[in-house]
Amino acid sequence: MLNALLGRKVAAVTPKPQTTRTRILGIKTLPQAQLLFLDTPGLHKARGLLNVRMVDVARRALSEADVVLLLVDAEAGIAPADRRVLELGVASGKPLLLAVTKIDLVPRDALLPLLDELGRLCPDRAVVPVSAMAGENLERLVDVLAAALPEGPAYYPEEEITDQSERAIVAEIVREKVILETREEVPYAVAVTIDEFTERAEKNLVVIKATIHVARDSQKPIIIGHRGNRIKAIGQAARRDIEGALERRVFLELFVRVQEDWTTSPTRIKEFGL
Repeated sequence: MLNALLGRKVAAVTPKPQTTRTRILGIKTLPQAQLLFLDTPGLHKARGLLNVRMVDVARRALSEADVVLLLVDAEAGIAPADRRVLELGVASGKPLLLAVTKIDLVPRDALLPLLDELGRLCPDRAVVPVSAMAGENLERLVDVLAAALPEGPAYYPEEEITDQSERAIVAEIVREKVILETREEVPYAVAVTIDEFTERAEKNLVVIKATIHVARDSQKPIIIGHRGNRIKAIGQAARRDIEGALERRVFLELFVRVQEDWTTSPTRIKEFGL
């Protein structure tokens, strides 16, 4: 959703929950308004230090926001987790809006009962059905959000779209490809750091060296794959997206390192930006 609203990839996207780990600021400047989107990890039952940190990030963003936008998956329907988050949104006292996402994946006659139920759960609140993939109704969502915001100055130049550095965006893209390529074989115990980011203007080229950190010795060969096939696929998929994000040619080299149980180490978690 954030990537679609901004027209540029700034956040990792996978079908797995808790893909987003940190707060990502997205900036969309219109003639009449500037919207600052705070994309956060999902609010969930935290097990372990890493997940506790992620939930803390989301709760802080909720306290900072002027408007709360709750996303409900049209294909999945209203899950118990959605109801818990809805309660938090209402309790925050902030203006609350709802977006029903992935409407391209469900028939219209199946969408109407979901919209009716949300209308009963959240009377007098806007419910906007959207599709990030198809770009459907995103302008309507932005207009509704802008109308709900308080008046204030623009905090960022109009050409800026995120507070994420190019290094951070590259790390997120690599991590996304690791999750997509390994599927169920590697849990969320993966972090990515950028070791080198060298721009060669004369060749319109960026040389990037990145390390994929895992928490177990057994996970390293899974990332590398048979004869290096998997890490090669990860690198190829990441390079394509990075070139699109940076609008330059990219030479990408990936390494894998075991950081034993990094998800339980406050020092390592902080080192990886969490």
